[in-house]
Amino acid sequence: MAQRLLLRRFLSFGRSVSGSAQPFPGYQSPCIQTHGLLSTTSANPVLTSARTIHLSPSCRVTFNVQNNDDFQDRVIGSKTPVIVDFHAQWCGPCKILGPRLEKMVAKQQGKVLMAKVDIDDHTDLALEYQVSAVPTVLAMKNGAVIDQFVGLKDEDQLEAFLKKLIGP
Repeated sequence: MAQRLLLRRFLSFGRSVSGSAQPFPGYQSPCIQTHGLLSTTSANPVLTSARTIHLSPSCRVTFNVQNNDDFQDRVIGSKTPVIVDFHAQWCGPCKILGPRLEKMVAKQQGKVLMAKVDIDDHTDLALEYQVSAVPTVLAMKNGAVIDQFVGLKDEDQLEAFLKKLIGP
């Protein structure tokens, strides 16, 4: 009985299926979560395939850069202005700034996109854009860097940064 309760508790936690690495233990991706249902009708509990998918507005405008070609297509070739967040999994300030940026970009309702670039996976992009510290955030429009900042910013500063990129 105790094992069944422990197994139920373990399996009831949401699991991210977005395919990206978790930024820190216990983090749940805001984009896609599944919740397996535990069947207790048999002697052996079984995880059923029923799933619930939650999509948030930030998922539609935020994406992880996969490689250089992906960066060229989705950031440089974008007609929509793009915020590029250079971050690292081991960076504490990045874990604070990332969700803040996603929230602010989602508020813009598609007027701006957000690309997330892990500097450990894409060192060449970090070197190309002279990223010497993380988090570094670039504002890009028509393939050119318009503005940038390094470090944490509060929501008011982020809003002003986005307004400069989007315009009136």
